[in-house]
Amino acid sequence: MSLSEKYIEEGEKNLLHTYNRFPIVLDHGEGVYLTDVDGKKYLDFASGIAVFALGYNDPEYNDALKKQIDKIIHTSNLYYNVPAVEAAKELCAVSGMDRVFFTNSGTEAIEGAIKSALKYAYTKAPADDYEIIAMEHSFHGRSMGALSVTGNAHYREAFGEGIGHIEFAEYNDLESVKAKINSKTCAIIMETVQGEGGIYPASEEFLKGVRKICDENDILLILDEIQCGMGRTGSMFAFEDYGIKPDILTTAKALGCGVPVGAFLMTERVAEKSLVPGDHGSTYGGNPFACAAVLEVLRQYKEKDIVGHVKEITPYLEAKLDELKEKFPNIIDRRGKGFMQALEFDGPVGEIVTKAQEKGALIITAGTNVLRLVPPLIIEKEHVDSIVSILTEILQKY
Repeated sequence: MSLSEKYIEEGEKNLLHTYNRFPIVLDHGEGVYLTDVDGKKYLDFASGIAVFALGYNDPEYNDALKKQIDKIIHTSNLYYNVPAVEAAKELCAVSGMDRVFFTNSGTEAIEGAIKSALKYAYTKAPADDYEIIAMEHSFHGRSMGALSVTGNAHYREAFGEGIGHIEFAEYNDLESVKAKINSKTCAIIMETVQGEGGIYPASEEFLKGVRKICDENDILLILDEIQCGMGRTGSMFAFEDYGIKPDILTTAKALGCGVPVGAFLMTERVAEKSLVPGDHGSTYGGNPFACAAVLEVLRQYKEKDIVGHVKEITPYLEAKLDELKEKFPNIIDRRGKGFMQALEFDGPVGEIVTKAQEKGALIITAGTNVLRLVPPLIIEKEHVDSIVSILTEILQKY
């Protein structure tokens, strides 16, 4: 029995079976490569589901966290801590937002965003039946609040109504949104680029149109950039490309590059009429260790111009993926922004993912017929060539 088989057998006995895991037991990483416990090396085009933007075993990142461990890891939010104060300042600066609340995950960031919007409406006119418009085919998380605004009925059906008062509109269909607006609508929540739903960027007309609707009706626009934010699309945050700004923004994943941390941010206008002491909290949220990770990530993004690198390599990545599409007729679409790309096929892609693993590459899906490519933001052209070569070899026999 191999080491991988041993750990998989033990895991199947003790871990709750909520994931259909691949038979791979990863052990360590270096740059854009991961290695399993049996020594097999993989080119990583999944990056922990768009998390490891800076790649693996980055010495500066590791040293920053080691230094913080030697100082203090946790204090609780009964007190200030230096990394949280500094990380809040830097994150507000790069996002253009005014206030931040640090969470432990993207899902928790969504929960906070929902509560903030509801409290904003309640402060203006107390009521318990305010509505939120979400999008079909969206994904915002698995907790009850985040699940309630996730536009996939299959994910919700076993868990009842959720928080209630949620209406679903069609993404990139402005008339569909307009049809859902009423006097009780307090917020519209959407991903700037839908991730799990198949990698669909918002159209400029749609996002600007939603922003206009919100402005005209004092409705809050919540943009979920948990996956598409932090430089992945070639801008620090994807909304920047549209010339608009959200009222509430959520981020996570690459925010900590592996350390569990998320955040929801808001404008001062929202903060003035939203959460106050006693409305929201988190024991671990904003602890010194997590915020030290945020600070180091933001420092490297600035010093190494990570966003600029994504912009530089994106045309090459897109061109190579377009060549694949032209070569293989079972690829019906290539879409995405920056290092968040999709290849849509005319059938299921599970076998392609498995074959890629056999050939030493990690790719994930977005639905049953879409390959999702979300590599570390430090990939070079040579890595693009490698993944395209592997996919070509697979598709020639597919």
